[in-house]
Amino acid sequence: MSAEENGETGDAGQESPREEFDAGAFQRGVIAEFRANEGKVGGMFEGAHLLLLTTTGARSGEPRTNPLGKVEVEGRTVVVGSMFGAPKHPDWFHNIRKNPKVTVEVGTETYEAVATVPQGPERDRLFEKVVEVAPGYAEYQAKTTRVIPVVVLERVGHGGAPEGA
Repeated sequence: MSAEENGETGDAGQESPREEFDAGAFQRGVIAEFRANEGKVGGMFEGAHLLLLTTTGARSGEPRTNPLGKVEVEGRTVVVGSMFGAPKHPDWFHNIRKNPKVTVEVGTETYEAVATVPQGPERDRLFEKVVEVAPGYAEYQAKTTRVIPVVVLERVGHGGAPEGA
């Protein structure tokens, strides 16, 4: 789950009793807190397993950083493009489809990775494993007709290939 995914401001066409939510400012705050506290954040993310994913903007070519919930599945780091069950994929997902080379920050460690998007039965198997650890993702899938993507972040070794390749 990313801070961008937490930028819901109510249903379209309905007045919200609260001021308009500034998702960008919220996300920048989470990123700053993450980096200042060795990967730990408070508030709604307290105790959550987060990482920072920096992608290259599909259109802009500029670096884009998003805090995301992470799940370890079979020794692999997995993130999910849920956007709380919104009808569209998050921007970071479109970025990795265009350029799968990413930077990952976990705690105090930063490393390069390649984002892969499993399809079909492999996606379904990984999603099931994710839901075992983080059941909220099943609720998000139930809210949308799109297939919520599962993304595996494969660390890149010194030779430019994923480790173990």
